Amino acid sequence: MTSAAPDRLPIVVLISGRGSNLNAIIDAMEAGELPVEIRAVISNRPEAAGLQRAALAGIRTIVIDHACHSDRAAFDRTLAATIDALQPTLVVLAGFMRILTPEFVEHFYGRLLNIHPSLLPAFPGLHTHQRALDAGCSEHGASVHFVTATVDGGPVIAQVKVPVHANDTATSLAERVLQQEHRLYPLVIRWYAQQRLGLAPDGRVLLDGMPLDEPRQLEYTTEMPC
Repeated sequence: MTSAAPDRLPIVVLISGRGSNLNAIIDAMEAGELPVEIRAVISNRPEAAGLQRAALAGIRTIVIDHACHSDRAAFDRTLAATIDALQPTLVVLAGFMRILTPEFVEHFYGRLLNIHPSLLPAFPGLHTHQRALDAGCSEHGASVHFVTATVDGGPVIAQVKVPVHANDTATSLAERVLQQEHRLYPLVIRWYAQQRLGLAPDGRVLLDGMPLDEPRQLEYTTEMPC
């Protein structure tokens, strides 16, 4: 395995679908704004559109089809062994639609990030945008968190709040949140690459060596990076 340049963090990205957050990570990397080396993009679905984007960027792609494994634990063992062989410092979940076993999560403790389309702890799981509308929320958003064995329950690192408009549908709200995800995720990964971000043994998020009492809030803006 070729080692990464000393100023570039080796990462692996896990996807299941179109990989829009993967696109944002690659764009930030190619623009020189994110000091990472993507060792591979791994998908549990052979048809995931994000694999094509990775291949066009010259990034290695790997498919580990969950349907070819006897159970969740067998899949996770194969996935963990594949990741370990790539020797990343950080594993990034970008629309990876699998619930990971506690054994997998423990193996990568403090090195496993996920982005979720809600202001956690509100609305873990699926259909977050419709649930926010049904609840009459005036704000919605996205959260980046360390992954633990509790689904969408890991310590939240940073969030961005998005206004909910009176005429919103789940689709329009999802589009507004997704734009902000594309700003938020590369930022948090950059903190990790700069060795500013970590997870303490007691489960507290550390930023610049200090525990975070509350998630960092990224200011909402409709202006996107060039």
